[in-house]
Amino acid sequence: MSVVGPRAAPASLRGLDSDGFRAAVLRWYDAQGRAFPFRGTTDPYLVLVSETILQQTQVARGAPAWEAFTARYPTVEALAAATPADVIRAWAGLGYNRRALNLHRAARIVTGELGGRFPRDVAGLERLPGVGPYTARAVASIAFGVPVGAVDTNVRRVLARSVAGHVDALTARDLQAVADALAPLDRPADWTHALMDVGSTRCRPRAPRCEECPARPFCRYADARGPATAGVASPRSRPGAVRERRASFQTTSRWLRGRILERLRAVDGDGWFTFEGPLGEHPPAVVATALRSLAVEGLVELGPDPADGAGGVLPAARLPLA
Repeated sequence: MSVVGPRAAPASLRGLDSDGFRAAVLRWYDAQGRAFPFRGTTDPYLVLVSETILQQTQVARGAPAWEAFTARYPTVEALAAATPADVIRAWAGLGYNRRALNLHRAARIVTGELGGRFPRDVAGLERLPGVGPYTARAVASIAFGVPVGAVDTNVRRVLARSVAGHVDALTARDLQAVADALAPLDRPADWTHALMDVGSTRCRPRAPRCEECPARPFCRYADARGPATAGVASPRSRPGAVRERRASFQTTSRWLRGRILERLRAVDGDGWFTFEGPLGEHPPAVVATALRSLAVEGLVELGPDPADGAGGVLPAARLPLA
């Protein structure tokens, strides 16, 4: 198995046995990598859907959500043909609903402007709505076999600890250079998945399982940490603190926006919904402001002559149809 990286090693990799590091991580992945329904596909649309879902959703919820969403919209053409309202409804429970709109907009660009073909390079992928440096590299490596390093929070932790001894020891630019240099020519998709799995299951933020980590023989963080701290448990939040966080969340704009969309999702077809009175602890004027903000973002449509929430009168709204 060849694991030679495609680029000259940056200065940060000096002293690291890069070939040994790659080989150890890939052997571990072959034996212990996690199985998810979205792994194994090289369809760039299906990969993009999985990466978009997993941006803000834990994999335990993201995997069944991916199955449900792609069963409803199995191709980029099917997604592009849907209305924004239908896509937002299909996104229920995943939060951060702008992700759904960006995915839908990207599908329409691919089908309407790019002849149904996704860009195969990072720069082209980054021009799609909602696709940043990480997502572009994930799609490029998994769907098209491009040897680039996709750096999410988990990968950042694995590479920064291994190469520099601390998660904050490298700038974002240096870390990206390291990730790209380490990406193997022949197994970029597996490498992307492998580093994510190492970060999720072994190189955890607290109480990392260094003695079980395939990167352990090459890791400067593990060397400095030593065996004495292995298995140290992370502190647990006090139950009262959890209740306080839950209560405070209900006062946030994010909570309010979620409740607004929740009600609009329940409306069939193109019908309008009129909000009456406050939502939770948010008075009508605040609800009206949130509705206008959601309309600017394209997540809702407001009826003609929208009210301002004064006196409890709120604008009619619905999910966008175009």
